[in-house]
Amino acid sequence: MRVLGIDPGLTRCGVGVVEGAIGRRPGMVDAGVVRTSSDMAHELRLLRIEQGLVEWIERIRPDAIAVERVFAQHNLATITGTSQAAGIAMLIAARSAIPVTLHTPSEVKAAITGFGRADKAQVGELVTRVLGLRETPKPADAADALALAICHLWRGQATNRLSAAVAAHSRGGNRIAAVRMAEAIAKSKESSA
Repeated sequence: MRVLGIDPGLTRCGVGVVEGAIGRRPGMVDAGVVRTSSDMAHELRLLRIEQGLVEWIERIRPDAIAVERVFAQHNLATITGTSQAAGIAMLIAARSAIPVTLHTPSEVKAAITGFGRADKAQVGELVTRVLGLRETPKPADAADALALAICHLWRGQATNRLSAAVAAHSRGGNRIAAVRMAEAIAKSKESSA
């Protein structure tokens, strides 16, 4: 299963792709960031994020997308831009009939390090080890996106199998059926929560 992790942000939107299966070590496919300049008009920054994420999805063709769930911060400008970038990621996933899951920062940290309050350096170090890399991916936003993708692989093996089935169905050309299947998965998640 190939998972695209997205660490939403308005200046740097982290993107990380991992591939893995049950009983197999996950491997990094690619990682990077979609950047925007604070000099750009706000709506153009959002458009650039959308274009960048679409390029990533078209190139790597993920089976699932994991997005960091936005949490309350004191800086309203930061949370607004981050929320907008997360919304763009979810919209693109829906348009592409790719299942999307939100993971909280503490959920990701706990999955990767075993401790929900780990710092960025600890998360980066464990991402490096888990993926068998020589050095920690830079910038930190890319490493965080890889952590999201790994968390998704590890936390939802049953969900992953459903996501893979939806993705395979979608590639067969029946996007409407794939979207309906994704909606059914989402409803089953809501009823089990």
